[in-house]
Amino acid sequence: MRTILLTIIAAIAVVAGYAQDTQEVEIADYTLELKEDGNLSVDIDIDLTNLKVKTTQVVVLTPVIVNGDNSQELKSIAVYGRNRRIYYLRNEDQRPTTSKDVVLTARQSRDIINYSTSLYFAEWMDGCSVVLTRKDCGCCGVPSDIASTRFVERFPIEPYYPELIYLRPKGEASKTREIHGSAFVDFPVSQIVIYPEYRNNVAELAKITGTIDSVKCDQDITIKSISIKGYASPESPYSNNTYLAKGRTEALKEYVESLYHFGEDFIKTDYEPEDWAGLERYVEASSLPHKKEILAAIRSNREPDNKEWFIKSTWRDEYRFLLKNCYPALRHSDYVIEYEIRSYSTAEEIERILHTAPQNLSLEEFYILAESYEPGSDKFNELFETAVRMYPNDPVANLNAANSAILKGDYRSALRYLEKAGDMAEALYTRGALEVYMENNEAAKPYFERALERGIGQAETALQELAKSRNIVTMNNKQTNNKQQ
Repeated sequence: MRTILLTIIAAIAVVAGYAQDTQEVEIADYTLELKEDGNLSVDIDIDLTNLKVKTTQVVVLTPVIVNGDNSQELKSIAVYGRNRRIYYLRNEDQRPTTSKDVVLTARQSRDIINYSTSLYFAEWMDGCSVVLTRKDCGCCGVPSDIASTRFVERFPIEPYYPELIYLRPKGEASKTREIHGSAFVDFPVSQIVIYPEYRNNVAELAKITGTIDSVKCDQDITIKSISIKGYASPESPYSNNTYLAKGRTEALKEYVESLYHFGEDFIKTDYEPEDWAGLERYVEASSLPHKKEILAAIRSNREPDNKEWFIKSTWRDEYRFLLKNCYPALRHSDYVIEYEIRSYSTAEEIERILHTAPQNLSLEEFYILAESYEPGSDKFNELFETAVRMYPNDPVANLNAANSAILKGDYRSALRYLEKAGDMAEALYTRGALEVYMENNEAAKPYFERALERGIGQAETALQELAKSRNIVTMNNKQTNNKQQ
């Protein structure tokens, strides 16, 4: 069970005394603590300095737990006048207190009494109040006056959960996006003419045309440009590879233009005669026997033809392996399609796109739709989760998704999102909020303190609320000399 504390520092509550208009009994301080074993610890500092007890009188002070029609009295503090004390010593059966109660003489009561007890916290006590009753007994123990005051309005206090801060992403002047891909179009040896049916060209050419079609057929999308860059592998002379890389790239451009009839210079081209970077990546990830030596040769300042010859002649077995398993993949065409998506302005329109093409929405548009949902609702939380799937590395998307995960109680996902939320002040605050939700209040405070230093006003409220849960008792500048249990 979570430990719940309720501490009022330097609080004063007054109980009206018998036939007195002055304040005679004061609550100087109190702490209620719900322990992990299910017991409620009650500690009250009761100031009896001004209490006036007649010699024939007994004043009985009793804390009572009250919730609706249910109540339970705790042990009492009884202050006996001299004559009454002598009387009850001779007539124990008429005493208005029991052996468990705290018994004081009028002389002993001239101080602050530290009252302490504990009891099992029953289910009906949840949300209870605590009242201090006063019963003044005269002759024969008959109450002559009764008064009470409520000094705890509610216990346990309602759990505190910090306000979560959702950030509105910055708007985009233009929703420009790119799609990247690679195709491995085969050509007959030393040729630069495309044969669509040659080897696996049907599938490889379909990669490019399928990507173009995926955006071209969307009425909300306008293709802005296409770029193609061709690469050849390092075998054969560099000059021949230059001819092949350039010529094959132009052939691919002409093939695409023949299908779509884009305007002149719409498709931009580039080429790289030999893909040494691709070869380096492959060798780096391999377990070749002379991996380090081959990498050193690849990274050397040798001319390309000399470099290729050196590897081929020095490590013949490894070269044959690379020629078969790596070089074919170095002959590729990388393409980029740049396109622009129109903006959506209404929540209704954005919701329609959410269910058909969520990748077309900007982060700001996700936020606009979220404003139309009930905060914390399933639709609200799912929306921010979809947004972070579309923008997995965006700090704001991850921050908002972390908040939604916290509300769902999915703290593991919240931690994962916060790892990508960066070091913005709001992310510090949310890390603190997550610790509070996970019942780690002490761990939360440093995050709130840093967030407050960086201008997050909600962090000040959070620190104030957490302070109410600290197990600190101040005696209202009064000294305690007498402790009764």
